[in-house]
Amino acid sequence: MSRYYSYLNTATEVIKNYDGNEPLSNHFKKFFSSNKKYGSKDRKQISHLCYCYYRLGKILKELPIEEKIVAALFLCSDSSNELLANLKPECNEKVMLSVEEKCSMLSVQRSLQNLFPFGNELSNGIDLEAFSKSFLIQPDLFLRIRPGYKKNVLEKLKVSGLKFEVIADDCIALPNNSKVESIVELNKEVVVQDYSSQRVGEFLNNYKRKTINHKHSIWDCCAASGGKSILAKDILGDIDLTVSDIRQSILFNLKKRFTEAGIKNYHSFIADLSVPDNQISTANYDLIIADVPCTGSGTWSRTPEQLYFFNRESIEQYSNLQKKIISNIIPKIKPGGYLLYITCSVFKKENEEVIEFIRQEFNLSLIQNELLIGYNKKADTMFAALFERLPVTV
Repeated sequence: MSRYYSYLNTATEVIKNYDGNEPLSNHFKKFFSSNKKYGSKDRKQISHLCYCYYRLGKILKELPIEEKIVAALFLCSDSSNELLANLKPECNEKVMLSVEEKCSMLSVQRSLQNLFPFGNELSNGIDLEAFSKSFLIQPDLFLRIRPGYKKNVLEKLKVSGLKFEVIADDCIALPNNSKVESIVELNKEVVVQDYSSQRVGEFLNNYKRKTINHKHSIWDCCAASGGKSILAKDILGDIDLTVSDIRQSILFNLKKRFTEAGIKNYHSFIADLSVPDNQISTANYDLIIADVPCTGSGTWSRTPEQLYFFNRESIEQYSNLQKKIISNIIPKIKPGGYLLYITCSVFKKENEEVIEFIRQEFNLSLIQNELLIGYNKKADTMFAALFERLPVTV
């Protein structure tokens, strides 16, 4: 019994000393590096308690941290577990109840409605209640099978004994803690890519249908780890690819990933796209993919600490940044070319309002836009829109 209360006390210590200025995962690395006495199971249990705490956002803030952690563990659990059995056995016996019934037991039904306190900022089509409940659930791990590898990948997963589900033609869902790197070849056979992020492929297929069959010149302008570039390569085939990011370290990691994915011929450069003409490529492109910096609010069930520490003013700041980036990259689209705008945000200021800005300020026609809802599939929620740059008329 004392071991589990030690976990609870350590989790409380971590929470008291965490200020949200870095990812919680990074904070854990530093904490456990300084406290070598914790084994792998200890680290897992302590981390889980902390993540449960942040999944409740600011609700139950009137409770002492220890009590809120235990309440959060109860609300976030869907099966009996040793932590809850030792910390609150009477709750462990009721763990199979619905979220509503659990909230009633804890007298927090009304509080749960405030778990996500930014409801008036949401994009159209989001169910606030369902979205709020999704924060209590750990999202799945998703794999996208690359062309030509489906049979081998499925056979490897079946032999491994891992629990998995094929939820679309090339999309596999697994429990989040699944160790797949020793079973399949990452980036070569499969790409770790969220379900909604994989659905961006629908927009790329739409682009493909609307364009002449030629070697597409594509600029992934906020490339990050390069997942959208690999997706474009798999859908569009032989492409003339350019990638850029504001961070040198990101492009270094991208290079390693591209090597594993078999992408050898591409251009890359560092650029701050919020600054006009600052090291921006002189080329023009058939398609620019702009997976822009955003609040990341559609991914917060993976990083619930961001919900806890989020400042509402950041929405406006990101929206303004997105408009600056868009304004600087649109001139690089060929007449008759396309822009694919993407966020992993649930906020209308980053989604519909930026789309309206593009329509009003530039000679672009909106072809398709959609809120890619993932909270009902243990996945992220994203937004995407495809534009065509109209030819200049004299």
